[in-house]
Formats: sequence, structure tokens, C-alpha cells
Amino acid sequence: MTASRKNRKVDGFLKKAKQWKEEFEKLRSIILECEDLNEDFKWMHPCYTYEDKNVVLIHGFKEYCALLFHKGALLKDPHGILIQQTENVQAARQIRFTSLAEIIELQSVLKEYVLQAIEVEKAGLEVELKKTDEYTIPEELQAKFNEIPELKSAFEELTPGRQRAYLLYFSKAKQSKTRVSRIEKYTQQILDGKGLND
Repeated sequence: MTASRKNRKVDGFLKKAKQWKEEFEKLRSIILECEDLNEDFKWMHPCYTYEDKNVVLIHGFKEYCALLFHKGALLKDPHGILIQQTENVQAARQIRFTSLAEIIELQSVLKEYVLQAIEVEKAGLEVELKKTDEYTIPEELQAKFNEIPELKSAFEELTPGRQRAYLLYFSKAKQSKTRVSRIEKYTQQILDGKGLND
């Protein structure tokens, strides 16, 4: 691992790390052994790219630290260690760790997965994402569309990503009254052509 391949922002991130510092450093050294990757710093985390395409990210949470493979859904997982964080995550997969010993034990396996992720990128493979029209429209939203036809038109004019964000947010509510309340709250925003977080 040459010093020239290290990113100063990642050095700073590691210096400041209060939790998972040793684990992050070990993951970094494993990834930097894979020569085709460049070290970058994105989304406040070390990110490794191949020809400016994101391949793998190192990040930490309260209970674990992880490698996040951006196109992990395309990787073969002979060791059964890839995790889909939530049912709505389509492409990314994580490998989670709770100790430095786990990372050391899996070192050669982790390198295999990183090399496999690089090959996925070199081959130009893409994860086939679920289309917006494949998401279920909650019946409460459909009722609102029937009540206010311009709302349906405004919703259909939104970008697919904005439509998905609304559909996921509305659908997540377990109770109908909560779904109705969320839809009411965002009706004007949809009519104004804005997304959930605009």
C-alpha cells in the first residue's frame, strides 16, 4: 500500500474516529491492497472507486462497522455474509463487523469480495432497479388521487425518485389514519412539484 494512494481526508477521518478506529484502519489496508481502487472521501466516509464509480465504502454505526458494496446485489456470496440493510435497499449490500478479530479472520474473504466488486464495475454491470410503477400505491393515496385529479397529474410529473420517496414514506405507516395524515401533509408539496425532502 503506497502512501500516494491514501487520501488525506481519510487520514483525518481515521484520526478523529472515536469508535471502530482499529477496524476502519484494517478495512482500509485490505481495500488498498486491491490496486485498481482509488481512495476518496464521500458522504463523510472513506469511499473506494474504480474509474470514478463507487465500489465500496467503509462506515460505522453504534453496534457495528461495515463495508458497503454499492452494487452488492450483483456479487456472489458463497460465505453468506452480505446483508441487505432494509427491504427497500435495491443495490447495496453490507458486510458487518463487531470486532477487529472478525475482520482479521475474514481478511482473505473480504479481499475476494472487493476484487469481485471491482470486476462487476469493470464489466459495466448495473443492478436492475425496481421501476416506480412496480411500487404499490397505498389505497389512501389512490383515494386522494380520485378526489383531486390534479394531484395525480402532479404526482406523475415528479421524477421517479421523488415518486418512490413518497410511496415508500406513505406506505411505511402501519395505520391507515397515519397514511392519510402523511398524504394530507404533503398534498400541497406534491401539487407544487416538490419532492419529500425539497
